[in-house]
Parts: sequence; C-alpha cells; structure tokens
Amino acid sequence: MLNLHLEHSRFVHMQKTDFLKITSEVESALVEGRPVVALESTVIAHGLPRPINLETARNVESIVREAGAIPATIAVLDGWLRVGLKPEELEFIGTSPNIKKLSTRDLPIALAERWNGATTVATTSWIADMVGIRVFATGGIGGVHRGELPDVSADLPQLARTTMVVVCSGAKIVLDLDATREWLETNGITVVGYGCDSMPAFYSRESHLPVDVHVDSPGQAALIASARWAIGLKGATLVTVPVPLDAEVPNEILTAVLDETLREAAEQKIMGRELTPFLLSRMSEHSGGATLKANIALLENNAWVAAKIAVAIADHAAAFHGSARILVEEK
Repeated sequence: MLNLHLEHSRFVHMQKTDFLKITSEVESALVEGRPVVALESTVIAHGLPRPINLETARNVESIVREAGAIPATIAVLDGWLRVGLKPEELEFIGTSPNIKKLSTRDLPIALAERWNGATTVATTSWIADMVGIRVFATGGIGGVHRGELPDVSADLPQLARTTMVVVCSGAKIVLDLDATREWLETNGITVVGYGCDSMPAFYSRESHLPVDVHVDSPGQAALIASARWAIGLKGATLVTVPVPLDAEVPNEILTAVLDETLREAAEQKIMGRELTPFLLSRMSEHSGGATLKANIALLENNAWVAAKIAVAIADHAAAFHGSARILVEEK
C-alpha cells in the first residue's frame, strides 16, 4: 500500500508542469520555435491490433520527421505526463496489457495512483496545449454518440477550449456525424476541408456535411489558424483530411458492416469507453480488414499533412504573432 503521507507531499505546492516529463528533443524544438506535432497514444494501445499498432506508431513518427517536424507522442507513464517517448517507451505502450485509456477526467487518478495510460484526443490536446504544441494529428475525433441519451465525447468540449490545429479525417464513423457537425458549429470550432468540400466521414472521403472553408495547401490552413490565434479566439481549428483514395472503403460495404457491428454492440450491451474500440475492431473483422487498412492510411496521411502545417506555421509565425493588423480608415 502506498505511503499516503509521502504521496500527499508529492502534490503539495506543486504546479502542473511538475508532473511533466518532456524529451530534450521536443523541448529544444519548442524553445527554438521549430515545428512539433503532437500524437495520441490511445490509437497505439487500444485502437489498432497488435503488432500493427506499434508498426503504425513508428511509421507515423517517421512520417512527421520526413515532413520536417518533430513528433511528440503523448502518454502517461508511472504517473507522469510524458511529451515525447523513447523507442522503448513507445514499445511499452504498444505491447503492455495494462495500459489504461485516459480521458481528461482520469488524469488526477492517473497521477495519484501512478498509472500507465494512453491519452485520448481530449487528453492529448490538453497536455499538448499546456506545453505550447500547436498542431496535433490523429485519425478521427470523438463526437456525439448514437442513441437517445445526450452522450458527448470529452473530445468535443476540449477542442472548444484548446488553442490548436487538429488534423483528422472527421469524426469516427460509428458516431452520430450530423449531431457532431452541429456541435462543432454551435461551439465555434472552425472546420477546414483540406482538399475537400464536405467533412470526411473517417473511412469515407465525402459526406453531406459541409466544411467552413476549402483549402488546398498547408500554408492556407496555417494562415487560418494563425488568424484565429491573432484575434484571441479560443478553440481549435479542425483540419479535416479525406482518407487516401486507394484506401477508402466503398459505401455499400461500409453501411452493411456498420449496421451489423452496431447490432452486435447493442446485443452485448457494450457502452461507454469500451464501445468505440469494440466497434472499430468488429468492423475490421466484418470488412475483411478493409477498415483497418483505411484507418492506418488516414493516420499516416494526417501525420504528413499536420507536419506540413506545423512547418508552415513555424515559417510564417511573424505574419500574425506579435503584431496587430488594424486598419484605421481615413475620414
């Protein structure tokens, strides 16, 4: 049993950064204003099957580097907020059976109980924002769940208060995409379509849901985010990127697979934080691996786009930051 007196002393008079361990590579990049891309760890521990999960995590980090940025995979290890993982730590997250899935509500428990945990979109973005990382790449965000209850993922309110560019392929297909898009609009999150005129639907390149603006380059996306920051507007800029064309799951297959998977989840009464991993896993099985292929492809593609946006932001930081763009009209 923990010595509670000693454990309590660990928290007295401490700041949130006292629970943080950041690699020297990431810290140096942030201090010097070089591009950094945050990466979540839940997809490694809970989102993909082994050993593909670890292979994909390594590939995503390599892609970020090849595109000119520094990868910062975020997790919790032994009760420490970790920004940037060593190769052996990344492997631990991808192979250990005791990695907990941590949303923001779980962080106080994780620190107090010294958990090892993988961070969700909400938790990753909160930690990244705390250290000053402004670009985050993921697969799909959480959203409003299907059903009568108003079940809203913690990802959404966190995006509404986080100053960051979040690159994704829309919300995960198992969610209520119409309600999720409405939530984003109501809460002032700018939705950017990267090479698309509608919000991607995870495994599908298109949907009937609109984006707020279409861009065709990392520089355009970076300029929109920089303008948001310059005027002090809270909340994320959500850059939505379609899954690569050769990995898209045909709609007729996707519809049938999703319906069957949702039926299984209802029959087994799977709910809460276990629902999305279950649905994604079963969809992969029912589709003969097609949805898994799409998931990996969009993760890698989003990492590339995010890194290029981070590079553009770093290259053009002076365009907005530290200066006011005020036009005084002559009478």
